[in-house]
Amino acid sequence: MDKIDGKMFRNMILSGAENLRQHAEYVDSLNVFPVPDGDTGTNMNLSMTSGANEVEDREDAHIGTVGRHFSKGLLMGARGNSGVILSQLFRGFSKAIEEREEIGAEDFSAAFDAGVKTAYKAVMKPVEGTILTVAKDSAERAREAAGNETSIISIMEAVIEEAEASLERTPDLLPVLKEVGVVDSGGQGLVYVYKGFLSALKGEAVETAAKPAGMDTFVNDAHEFDEFMSAEDIEYGFCTEFMVRLEGDKREFDEDAFRQDMSEFGDSLLVISDDEIAKVHVHTETPGEAMTYGSTYGELIKMKIENMREQFREIKEKKDASAGGKQEKQSYDTAIITVSSGAGINELFRSIGATHIINGGQTMNPSTEDILRTIEGEDVKQVIILPNNKNIIMAAEQAKDMLEIPAVVIPTRSIPEGLSSLLVYSPDEALEQVKEAMEASLEHVRTGQVTYAVRDTKIDGIEIKKNQHMGIKDGKITGADDSREATLKQLMESMLDEESEIVTVLIGEEGDAEEVDRIISSIEPEYDEVEFEVHDGQQPVYSYLLSVE
Repeated sequence: MDKIDGKMFRNMILSGAENLRQHAEYVDSLNVFPVPDGDTGTNMNLSMTSGANEVEDREDAHIGTVGRHFSKGLLMGARGNSGVILSQLFRGFSKAIEEREEIGAEDFSAAFDAGVKTAYKAVMKPVEGTILTVAKDSAERAREAAGNETSIISIMEAVIEEAEASLERTPDLLPVLKEVGVVDSGGQGLVYVYKGFLSALKGEAVETAAKPAGMDTFVNDAHEFDEFMSAEDIEYGFCTEFMVRLEGDKREFDEDAFRQDMSEFGDSLLVISDDEIAKVHVHTETPGEAMTYGSTYGELIKMKIENMREQFREIKEKKDASAGGKQEKQSYDTAIITVSSGAGINELFRSIGATHIINGGQTMNPSTEDILRTIEGEDVKQVIILPNNKNIIMAAEQAKDMLEIPAVVIPTRSIPEGLSSLLVYSPDEALEQVKEAMEASLEHVRTGQVTYAVRDTKIDGIEIKKNQHMGIKDGKITGADDSREATLKQLMESMLDEESEIVTVLIGEEGDAEEVDRIISSIEPEYDEVEFEVHDGQQPVYSYLLSVE
């Protein structure tokens, strides 16, 4: 095979997406921190699927056209840092072939190289030992192979061989990977995409698992919206579907017990299973947690998450338009978009000036398109975006660059940082001055989190057992304990010093106000000049979120 056209490239994309989807759970498991948010595989899968959906029904023979549509789908669907980097890799790849009807070995290898250059430019501080390194090393090997080979298959085999070798070297470049005993999760995801490409080139495309019958009708019925309701009336905002390939070496599957456990995540639940596959549909606020639970029974092979509040808004707009009464546009001098989860936290953001809230965060990173669509159709003069999670910053930056109005991203890495930065927002100042002031406020905020471990591990010299509670301060684990209260107290004491003025505690769904009161009562006498504030955040995943200013 000396050349490939658009039809073959389409097959490669679909095969790469399917292979990644079938291994997304394993990629998730490679996350360094043992927190219940292993989402690299999920993010890369959803991003790649968005790109694949753009080309699935196309029959273009022009490879440049297929690449352009693939790149657009990836760009809009990019979630998390890994998803954004993946979108940039194939943005550069597709740009390099956009004028070609078909490509040969030299163009193919040059496209990999162009993708790497684009991705490195998109990352402010590239870190070696990540997906970037795997992409760079394998692209260099592609160029070498193209000097001796004309076969596309041979070049793809060389790319995979070097990608796997580079992946094995990632722990030598990132010490934390070696300490935990894993390779880079993003790099592993990229290897699965490349292996899917090779399968298509060889005519061995990855088989798509069969879909149990009876789901579509239920889903359609579950998505019937009452014309008198509002988007805020939807209690569980994410329609979550996934399939589990049941594995005997994992938990024994009992459909009744599985259904009972899944009901704790939300409503509109349907479970269909046979001896090999369980298909799940549930409306939930925590899709990541629902899928993590499902993965304890076997490999996740299909995943789909839809924002029903956004679906509702679209349906309502269409109805208004068809009735000749299109809803009046909302107008904002400055739209402040913030990402958060938890009714209490959402209300806090609204009370201090947020105009738009995207439900998401640690277990569900919103895509570039999710951010853009938040203000779609509204009259907005300028935009401020608060991602409130380090894994959402790149998607926010990508959305900012696609807006046609002035916009800035405040690189908030946590909910406390988002709240703190919004408190100094001044509507009377120019956008760049606002950005400078909000970013400066982040220097005075320390963030703490209490959550639980999803596996045994050792990191930064700390032994952690599955289901223990962990304290995390500014992104580093400070301790683990069987007692949640002891973990919170140790974390709070480690964050306080003589310069501390305000401590804010956000109590999550699994938190306990009485625990917080007891700890504050024991600490307060030693820090009599510190003001303690407690709010019911109702956030998932984290029992407590803390900030010290």
